[in-house]
Amino acid sequence: MAREKTVYACTACGYESPRWLGQCPGCGAWNTMEEGIAAVQAEKTAAKAIRQRPGTGADPQPITEIPEDDTLRVSTGIGELDRVLGGGIVEGALILLGGDPGVGKSTLLIQVCAHLCRAGKRVLYVSGEESARQIKLRAARLGIREPNLYVLAENAMDNVESRMQGLAPDAMVIDSIQTMYRPEMASAPGSVSQIRECTSLLLRLAKESGTAVFLVGHVTKEGAIAGPRMLEHMVDVVLYFEGDRQQEYRLLRAVKNRFGSVNELGVFQMTGEGMRVVENPSEQLLSHRAKGASGSVVFCGLEGSRPLLCDVQALCAQSWFGTPRRTVEGADTGRVSLLLAVLEKRAGLKTYNQDVYINVAGGLELSEPAADLALCTAVASSLRDQPVGAEVAVMGEVGLAGEVRAIPQCARRVAECARLGFSTVILPKENMKSLPRPEGVKLIGVDTVMQAVAVVFG
Repeated sequence: MAREKTVYACTACGYESPRWLGQCPGCGAWNTMEEGIAAVQAEKTAAKAIRQRPGTGADPQPITEIPEDDTLRVSTGIGELDRVLGGGIVEGALILLGGDPGVGKSTLLIQVCAHLCRAGKRVLYVSGEESARQIKLRAARLGIREPNLYVLAENAMDNVESRMQGLAPDAMVIDSIQTMYRPEMASAPGSVSQIRECTSLLLRLAKESGTAVFLVGHVTKEGAIAGPRMLEHMVDVVLYFEGDRQQEYRLLRAVKNRFGSVNELGVFQMTGEGMRVVENPSEQLLSHRAKGASGSVVFCGLEGSRPLLCDVQALCAQSWFGTPRRTVEGADTGRVSLLLAVLEKRAGLKTYNQDVYINVAGGLELSEPAADLALCTAVASSLRDQPVGAEVAVMGEVGLAGEVRAIPQCARRVAECARLGFSTVILPKENMKSLPRPEGVKLIGVDTVMQAVAVVFG
């Protein structure tokens, strides 16, 4: 019988230590060392050598002689997911989907399985968290009764491998990767070594068989996918499913995509019948906007190639404390502080004695500088207690000198504003030089933030 010893491994990077450490020497993370059992080094090395499989044995070839086959994509049947993936599922792709508990990861994937089955594909759904009966109940609630959708409740990767090779599915779902384990390894499921080995096995199976594999990943309290960072490097696509369980909208983002853009955004709505695609997110985000209220400004942002109109809100209230509060939701707090200083220095709007609250309705995150002028206008509207016109949209980047700088893809933003019926668009004057004038829309170019405030409020 092999001797066993206790080791402590970091759940973030896999660093191993014979004793517990508060801070991992490998990655610097705190309180990530977890206890595990490891065999002695000689026996562990021998066992690892047995588990490794031979390589492909392929010969090197000139890059000019490699065939240029077009990548075959299969539609998921869900337009927003196809957009984020870059056009559909690539044969043999390994896709990681992460998100908070209850956000709808399993619901979305079982809907994808149903669409693939209706297209004549064979799909295997492997669950390490739920029984087959539980999955059947969820499928029945969503109206899914496809005979070529196979369900397997299993945690051991060796059994999953044999069932996959026998069934030869076109697509497979692993829910979740943190519950899978290799029986010959001594560590517990969810540990760094188990996640790394199980993902390596699935990667090899996907590339050899051409089966597209979806991995469901748990997230930590910081929002990162649980397990080693290497997990995101090994897969082809990393998707994050965002949204509050108390809200109906869900946002799907790609943070890594070897087959397409990483800037696309998918918008879904959680309903009793599953995830529903939001066809016109701009209209949905502005549907509950308060008309005639001060501190509300419409801004057109870009998520990849998609223009999105959103409601930027600001509320300024007199502060009774020595240091006024700055509360920001949906934008960068440091950027908001910078813009408040510009307003006070360049536009004469005093905020030193005001509590300022910023919110972007709909749960969106504004990370592009083009939202600066909209934020400044919303704060000015709340300070002056004067509403911005309901048919006015504002966009532009603001510098420290108070100048309004040009923004990219302005024509696409203006076209989206015109499509939704906005009659006036305030934008940087620099963008006016080469911008087509849409019919029925008045374009007003400004050079400074003071000029923009004067144009909006007379």
